[in-house]
Amino acid sequence: MSSPPHLSFFLSSTPSYLFTHFQATVTMNNFQIYRHIQNPGWTLGWAWAKKEMIWSMVGAQTTEQGDCSKFKGNVPHCCKKVPTVVDLLPGVPFNQQFSNCCKGGVVGAWGQDPSSAVSQFQVSVGLAGTTNKTVKLPKNFTLLGPGPGYSCGPAKIVPSTFLARKHPSCCVSFSSFYNDTITPCPSCACGCENKKSCADPKILTKKGLNTARKDNAPLLQCTHHMCPVRVHWHVKVKYKDYWRVKIAITNFNYKMNHTLWTLAVQHPNLNNVTQVFSFDYKSVAPYGSINDTGMFYGTKFYNDLLMEAGPSGNVQSEKDQKTFIFKQGWAFPRKVYFNGDECMLPPPDSYPFLPNSARGNLASFWTLSLTILILMFISIW
Repeated sequence: MSSPPHLSFFLSSTPSYLFTHFQATVTMNNFQIYRHIQNPGWTLGWAWAKKEMIWSMVGAQTTEQGDCSKFKGNVPHCCKKVPTVVDLLPGVPFNQQFSNCCKGGVVGAWGQDPSSAVSQFQVSVGLAGTTNKTVKLPKNFTLLGPGPGYSCGPAKIVPSTFLARKHPSCCVSFSSFYNDTITPCPSCACGCENKKSCADPKILTKKGLNTARKDNAPLLQCTHHMCPVRVHWHVKVKYKDYWRVKIAITNFNYKMNHTLWTLAVQHPNLNNVTQVFSFDYKSVAPYGSINDTGMFYGTKFYNDLLMEAGPSGNVQSEKDQKTFIFKQGWAFPRKVYFNGDECMLPPPDSYPFLPNSARGNLASFWTLSLTILILMFISIW
């Protein structure tokens, strides 16, 4: 016997500088053995329990925005009490994508291909809350598009076997040569429960700081993100035939060294890596024909040991890649894992963006500059 599609909502509380909100990863698994969801694809709807609204989405979009007139400046993605969500089409900009998204709502049959029998998107919900008592589950789910015979039961909270720890153990920050803005790790990315017991970076040279404590408790450097490890991805420069990225990993834990560390990165251009400096690199192809994931690790006896927090608590490398599309956050990774744990990335709309003059082609700036210099040289002579 076949089973109907199954919806899973994985919620994670995230602080906001404007509204209390949470992020939810919405996963649709089609457990039908021989029946797939074909064009025009699925359409998902629900009703908010309170006054929630969709602040932003990746991997999907709503069909209507609703009345968001009370919001000034930053406008939410959707303010409707009963939103209707559809999948994105293949080929959408990189910063709008999410894992298992962007297939036009088409979901394969589980019995034919389990890897294609899932569809996902992420939604940031505002005006909601940040605790189990204040966050309420949506109501009245409807699944349209697959055809007749599909209905949704009431939402319920179930144990999640995917939650390895309460908070991430690392975060990612971004910067680029074409924008002076540095996109930092999200505030409290790894939780701020240890904010009162963290160590001020001014005491880095204090004697006895790195000695063992009786309670064996971790001691973190005080930061706005409160993460033990930060990965910084800097788009360094663009040459004629390739562009270069600098990767720096910083350890903020005064009580832990990372031996034989690994950094896994998912990026659409990793199949075009031409050279890696200081780190070792190995291509990882989890889906056979798709080569968008790579693993970086330290060179043996050189930098395969990431020291505890302090002057030596970082390792860094540079790598060259072909292709020059920098628009829509394309130059930044989709996912980052340190020692197998997924790191928290900044929200996509905060990535360093191209100046208006450089949206067409970064090379046009240098072409214009060279033209002006030639004209000045001619006018002098």
